[in-house]
Amino acid sequence: MRAPVAFFAWCALLLACGGLLHCAEAAKARHLKWEVSHMFWSPDCEEKVLIGINGQFPGPTIRAKAGDTIVVELKNGLHTEGVVIHWHGVRQIGTPWADGTAAISQCAINPEETFTYRFVVDKPGTYFYHGHYGMQRAAGLYGSLIVDVADGEEEPFKYDGELNLLLSDWYHESIYNQMVGLSSSPMRWIGEPQSLLINGRGQFNCSLAAAHTPGTKQCTAGGNRHCAPVILPVEPNKTYRLRIASTTSLASLNLAIGNHKLTVVEADGNYVEPFVVDDMDIYSGDSYSVLLTTDQDPSSNYWVSIGVRGRAPKTAPALALLNYRPNRGFKLPAIAPPVTPAWNDTAHSKAFTTQIKARAGTPPPPATSDRRIELLNTQNKLDGHIKWSINNVSMVLPATPYLGSLKLGLKTALAAARPADTFGRAYDVTRPPHNPNTTTGDNVYVLRHNTTVDVVLQNANALQHNVSEVHPWHLHGHDFWVLGYGEGAYRGDAADAARLNLVNPPLRNTAVIFPYGWTALRFVADNPGVWAFHCHIEPHLHMGMGVIFAEAIERVGKVPKEAVSCGATATALMNGDHL
Repeated sequence: MRAPVAFFAWCALLLACGGLLHCAEAAKARHLKWEVSHMFWSPDCEEKVLIGINGQFPGPTIRAKAGDTIVVELKNGLHTEGVVIHWHGVRQIGTPWADGTAAISQCAINPEETFTYRFVVDKPGTYFYHGHYGMQRAAGLYGSLIVDVADGEEEPFKYDGELNLLLSDWYHESIYNQMVGLSSSPMRWIGEPQSLLINGRGQFNCSLAAAHTPGTKQCTAGGNRHCAPVILPVEPNKTYRLRIASTTSLASLNLAIGNHKLTVVEADGNYVEPFVVDDMDIYSGDSYSVLLTTDQDPSSNYWVSIGVRGRAPKTAPALALLNYRPNRGFKLPAIAPPVTPAWNDTAHSKAFTTQIKARAGTPPPPATSDRRIELLNTQNKLDGHIKWSINNVSMVLPATPYLGSLKLGLKTALAAARPADTFGRAYDVTRPPHNPNTTTGDNVYVLRHNTTVDVVLQNANALQHNVSEVHPWHLHGHDFWVLGYGEGAYRGDAADAARLNLVNPPLRNTAVIFPYGWTALRFVADNPGVWAFHCHIEPHLHMGMGVIFAEAIERVGKVPKEAVSCGATATALMNGDHL
């Protein structure tokens, strides 16, 4: 009897997998055991305290295949504060409690407690993970998450090798000082970062390219392993996939590699029509794959240069070395590093961003939407404090995670008044707000299941005259189609509609709003859960720049008690309520 049973089980597996023999291998569970802790480290050769994982900074790189289940047993080894980890770009289909957003999808993990994240990485791409409690991302709590295609599948482009660049900025002042400063009256702004990091390593008060920068101290090549220059080894006449992700707290970045062209092929885990550039802008929350061909003089190494965009640069570029083997790794290029475009050359940024189109075969957006939500981004005042607001409401998060309180139907979960879907058309986005005062609220938008939602992000002048900042917005739980960009105030008229691309807009999870402009997005509310949508600049989110999308909570499966057992949810569960 055993042979027929085994045979029928094997046949059932083949049918479930669509007849593909390799599918049984594709879905593996990858178990990781992590402890988050404070530790001394010298990312730019200046020793500070940061947050690491298992004694590493950046945290361990996760490598998986599409369809795999990731299981992370996370212990909080921080002595006096909670922690969560967000898996940036992973949609968490069916597991909204694993999204890792404190006060939204879960309770913060208390010191010495352990929480297990279990989720499926459903599609290949370049992703990363980071802290999502307070400003812990700015303290170093981040790492790479790379998802390869499933067994038997192929990428739509060919390459011989792969390199990974995780980009970040670094402050010498602790995040606790930064948060107190941002919440003070008058506000103490965090300023510009002291250094930029490539894979967690950078240089402060010196340059690898001092020979090309008069008056600059030359960095030493060896010594401290924490801040040793990054060397990317390559063989001549090969094509490499360069995976790039930005987890910066503040800085918008630009990447260029001396004498080399870059072919962009992936953005935020979605394939794009390949296009060639000399340099590329990378905003906080972005991830890309580019192809690089090592077709230059093999007797030389080449600079990898990362500079600041969108803000007056007070931070020196980060430099790494593209090392053509068999040259010595620390052989410095004879030519100067690529020059970062002017920080305020917005036209250059737009020229890059608008080239990104979905690759053929990408699902197109629905032709129309069921709802349009227009979000005005403004800087405001509240009782002497500086805040960022959306439609004149600065977001505050609750003590009870929304996923738990809404799932249990707690009456106190949401305020009676719902946030506005639009803002007054008379608002002048080119000037500081006429009335700078704001208020606080939950900013929770309740979305009907499977409806198509348009979101228009509208930028405006800040409190200071002639200042409008770059804001990269990230959506949890979804990808969206980036339909288009516009100048000035969005009117929703025929002229604005003509600017929208409904043919091949890229699918992304992060999109930028340019100064004094607007960005139009479309997504389908098909993933039950409670999802953050916010500016990915860490101090801006801390100051209230975000909203929440609550979708079909009644369709969410059984929520693990340990995810939401705090605040009012804990009391309700003790009284016998069920998730």
